Amino acid sequence: MPTVDIDPDELRELTGHEETSDDDLKTDLFGLGLEFEGRTEDGEFELEFAPDRLDRLSVEGVARSLRYQYGDARGVHVPSPNAAEWTIEVDESVPDDRPYVTGAVIRDVNLDEDALDSLIQLQEKLHATMGRKRAKGAIGIHDLTMLKGRSATDDGTPSIEYVGVDPDGDRFVPLDSDEEMTPAQVLEDHQTGQTYADLVSGYDRYPAIYDDIGLFSFPPVINGRRTEVSTDSRDLFVEMTGTDQWTIDKMLNIVCYALSARGATIEEVTVEYADSEAANAASNGSRAQSGGRELVRPDLSTKTKTVAHDRIETILGIDLDPDEVLDLAERSGLEAETDETDDGDLVYTVTVPPYRVDVLHPLDIIDDLGRAYGFNDLEPTYPDVGTVGGRHERSRLERAVRTQLVGLGFEDLLNFHMINEEENYDRLELSPSADAYGAGEPATIKEPYSEDYTMLRTWVMPSLMTVLERNTHRSYPQHLSEIGFRAALDDSENTGVGESRHVGAVLASHDAGYEDAKARLQALARKFDVDLETPPTDHPAFISGRTAAVVIDGEDVGVIGEVHPKVLIEYDLEVPVAAFEFDLEALH
Repeated sequence: MPTVDIDPDELRELTGHEETSDDDLKTDLFGLGLEFEGRTEDGEFELEFAPDRLDRLSVEGVARSLRYQYGDARGVHVPSPNAAEWTIEVDESVPDDRPYVTGAVIRDVNLDEDALDSLIQLQEKLHATMGRKRAKGAIGIHDLTMLKGRSATDDGTPSIEYVGVDPDGDRFVPLDSDEEMTPAQVLEDHQTGQTYADLVSGYDRYPAIYDDIGLFSFPPVINGRRTEVSTDSRDLFVEMTGTDQWTIDKMLNIVCYALSARGATIEEVTVEYADSEAANAASNGSRAQSGGRELVRPDLSTKTKTVAHDRIETILGIDLDPDEVLDLAERSGLEAETDETDDGDLVYTVTVPPYRVDVLHPLDIIDDLGRAYGFNDLEPTYPDVGTVGGRHERSRLERAVRTQLVGLGFEDLLNFHMINEEENYDRLELSPSADAYGAGEPATIKEPYSEDYTMLRTWVMPSLMTVLERNTHRSYPQHLSEIGFRAALDDSENTGVGESRHVGAVLASHDAGYEDAKARLQALARKFDVDLETPPTDHPAFISGRTAAVVIDGEDVGVIGEVHPKVLIEYDLEVPVAAFEFDLEALH
């Protein structure tokens, strides 16, 4: 889970509760879903948080949530930005793969060392989460006094320009450098450029932002040194580029709210696209202005969700008066109004502030209400049912198989079900369309918060190999097993996704071989009184001639073999690995 480092003294100062002890502060943070993981070398709190609440990636966001929890703030607060004085002009030469831009001007911000550190942390955490390591959205923050607006636009405002440039075109001095470089040289010679080179290396023209002096930002890679922000900076220009307008607009809102909490004034920026079609695409056809070519940012509009009163009571398991629900909503940083359906049922129209990117469903609202009420204050009650609880049949089977695997010398694992395409397929020499065990089109996440977890795994083997990779410093042999969930697209299922539980095991040692894996598989089959056959087969992840299908009671349900040397090299393994994987239901 993501973590954020917070100075407890600064947090107390921003909340106005400087008398709060560290222990009480930890308790209050836990009530928000922020778990204390320890202290950094500088004495800061290291907090683990759910990745949905990206507005809490900074001390300012955490302080805002605590003020609501303490009752010092209520309802939805939306800053009133000043009218735009700057324009971002989007040229037709901008790469098609990164066409969107947004921005804001921040006036009169007080950037001491703590505030600057918090801003940098917020920037990098947003890059790592919502920005998908800058691939989907990247943030540039500049000292406004170092910018010189280009020739005034038709409405008299100074402008900067977002364009596409030749890789060996204009030169600029990037951050952490004293040498002028072209964008191509930055990717080749600069440490940051090397880190993010793969984001733009396939482009014919690179994204760049110019003012009247010249190139000052090379998104999503690095900013220029000329506009570097310091503790002396008082006015900032925030620009963001990306592959999706909604994403960068929401990232911008989070940054604006954090700086507004420092007493800064937000000023709008006009984004002028090359034509109305591009502007309407960026705004989903809803916010284009001035003939359809312009967007005014930041977009601080609120949204609403409707949630039924009886659903709130059912989910939380408590009886609430309508006034209590309205109060809980305000203490959650929301606002609610009562309404009735045509059938006379009580519902609430809930207003959600611009910085909340996580509210997608009425259940998200109910979760907020429950936290405001206090989950620890909910009294446990026995369910009104007349049955006696017991293990599900599948759970009993899993437990029995797991016990046998442990008895055969395997260490039981519990891995994440989510993974990414490279880990699931590429590193094991597999493709989704291959006629091989573990292949299949994946069930992907439409809007993943991290590029590390973009899909549900289609087999267990990638997870086991990753554990071996991360434990090369430990002694051998390492015998690991997992009974875990997997999924792949399946048109025969009502949901369109086929789900099942797989049994996977790996044996890593200097003498691990096919015979070792088969002996354990045979022992498992005998225990569950099933007929096992292992006819030869081919699989890209295993050595040809040392691979077989796992056929149980006449049905092809898995694969067993010695892992291919190419795969071992990919995972930095210096010992042979034998493995098998099959469908758990085959043992039923």
